[in-house]
Amino acid sequence: QVHLVESGGGLVQAGGSLRLSCAVSGRALRTYSMGWFRQAPGKQRELVATITSGGRIIYADSVNVRFTIYRDNAKNTVYLQMNSLKLEETAVYYCAAREGGLVYAYWGQGTQVTVSS
Repeated sequence: QVHLVESGGGLVQAGGSLRLSCAVSGRALRTYSMGWFRQAPGKQRELVATITSGGRIIYADSVNVRFTIYRDNAKNTVYLQMNSLKLEETAVYYCAAREGGLVYAYWGQGTQVTVSS
């Protein structure tokens, strides 16, 4: 069983930065493709960024250039560096893991990011 725990959320002013972390336990991170998702109040969950086990990265158009996803397999942790945050990016941010296929089978509990003016 894989267990994911996000951290690093909080309150930040618009234009500021945060770094989210997702600690993975139970299995070695290197076997998983990982994703960061977010869900704003009243909206559907959306993909923010993904990184495969081989290191291929995809970003949502809305965050490209401003956000960076990276992984440290030795620490079993995935990160999301978020810069130039916008008000509309207030949301609960989740990390998720998949081992082959397209379905993310494992999810963390989420961490709240609030961007203020």
